[in-house]
Amino acid sequence: MQTPTAAMLVIGDEILSGRTRDSNMHFLARALTDHGIRLAEARVVADEHDRIKQAVQSLSSAYDHVFTSGGIGPTHDDITADAVADAMGAAIDIRDDARAILQAHYDRQGQELNAARLRMARIPEGAALIDNPISAAPGFTIGNVHVMAGVPTIFEAMVASVMPTLTGGPPMLSQSLRVVRGEGDIAEPLGRLAADHPEVSIGSYPFHRDGVHGSNIVVRSQDGAAVDRVMAELHRLFPAAG
Repeated sequence: MQTPTAAMLVIGDEILSGRTRDSNMHFLARALTDHGIRLAEARVVADEHDRIKQAVQSLSSAYDHVFTSGGIGPTHDDITADAVADAMGAAIDIRDDARAILQAHYDRQGQELNAARLRMARIPEGAALIDNPISAAPGFTIGNVHVMAGVPTIFEAMVASVMPTLTGGPPMLSQSLRVVRGEGDIAEPLGRLAADHPEVSIGSYPFHRDGVHGSNIVVRSQDGAAVDRVMAELHRLFPAAG
């Protein structure tokens, strides 16, 4: 079975300006890996309709799933829903089921469902709602695009709602070996090992700790036996690792 692929589109001027640090990509990458879906690309775009539209169309055609974060709140610059609807060729308007969810939420809060808050009930035609147990305002899925809030706690809850509906492949397995040698010293044997074992991914990540230079070698594959074989070969190549 071929591993499904995914891309993430992070939307927001506040990310690009450095005012806000994005943590959603890290969370999504882990969740997808555990579910057997490979996150193959991530992009960050500003709050600009055409840029969002173009990115959604490009990513949607290239990958099995696209996850967006940001830009579905009540303010004037929350334009993600409109841009995604445009990208997918769908009309968008206030939808009764989304409005009912928001009305019940704000009634419980003793607050008014005003025009600004009602913007969050604008859903593209044909989309399925994504549950938001934190602040009620739903995300949505249209085609292979999953549109979610940017606030990390809400994004994570929405991912948890969507993930069981997605078909994944076998989860990615990994093992690592800490080698007290620089990358220049291990590059050649690692290259040969990678060429001999195309069924696994081998990565080398340098570290410097307490005056010691070395590399963490990480072996990844959906085939656990293949990971074991390569790890055994690494221990043979670098017997003094540690």
